[in-house]
Amino acid sequence: MKKSKPANAKPLGASGDPALAQEIRPGQSIELLKELHILTREGKLNQDSRRKLKQVYHLYQFIEKLMTDLPVREDATFTLADHGAGKSYLGFILYDLYFKGVENSHIYGVETRAELVDASRKLSSRLGFTRMTFLNTSVTQSMAEGTLPDSIDVVTALHACDTATDDAIAFGLQKQARAMVLVPCCQAEVARHLNHSKALSLHRTSLAELWRHPLHTRELGSQITNVLRCLYLEANGYQVTVTELVGWEHSMKNELILARYTGQRKRTAAARLADILKEFGIETLLDTRFTGINDNLADNRTPD
Repeated sequence: MKKSKPANAKPLGASGDPALAQEIRPGQSIELLKELHILTREGKLNQDSRRKLKQVYHLYQFIEKLMTDLPVREDATFTLADHGAGKSYLGFILYDLYFKGVENSHIYGVETRAELVDASRKLSSRLGFTRMTFLNTSVTQSMAEGTLPDSIDVVTALHACDTATDDAIAFGLQKQARAMVLVPCCQAEVARHLNHSKALSLHRTSLAELWRHPLHTRELGSQITNVLRCLYLEANGYQVTVTELVGWEHSMKNELILARYTGQRKRTAAARLADILKEFGIETLLDTRFTGINDNLADNRTPD
């Protein structure tokens, strides 16, 4: 998806600070950065906001490359859905630096907190970001509503807590997303399942020592969760890359999962996912969380 440069592609504000100009991407709206409180009203960066801006730009680079590499679809609106949008930092930066230059495009921000959705709507109106829509709903509810298009090109979920990342993946699969960008946050579902079968597991296998203590259960559960997510995406036809978002000194929730649809469903990924669930005694997740695997579809299909 090649971005064209609009005739009026100038930042909405300007700064005479040469040092600041080196840290702000070309074409970036200074007014937007002020509204997002990344810059002070005087247009200055403090240490905390500098770190925040660096993280957002770093993530933007990954997403920009994914979007640029996607083949152009004629007569189709290029769309992105940002789940757990919060204050929509990511959505606004993406619009300002990329979508503003792609006329036939639209960003959807999905957030459950009504006050944040209202604030984002007002900000997009003030800045003239007309191709942004903010929805006060959950990821799961958004899948059943008719507000969003039937297909979405890119799905993002930044620091979506616990099962919200899995909901974003399910949304992406339903909407036939061509790419997904996920930064998981706290994850407790697998840890709960490990705890539930802990007594039996300790007798069954010595590997259960890996989650005998609560702290280890939480950390192992987090690791297993992301491994399972990657296998699930591969089983559904995505090429997956896992990397660090920023340095670990900035955040412990630092894993970035990049998935691009190729259509090549990996049967080995589906088999390994099922094996891991069996090995850890959490096979029930096949019936609740990882239902969209070909070999598993018949078992989970509702009878006529």
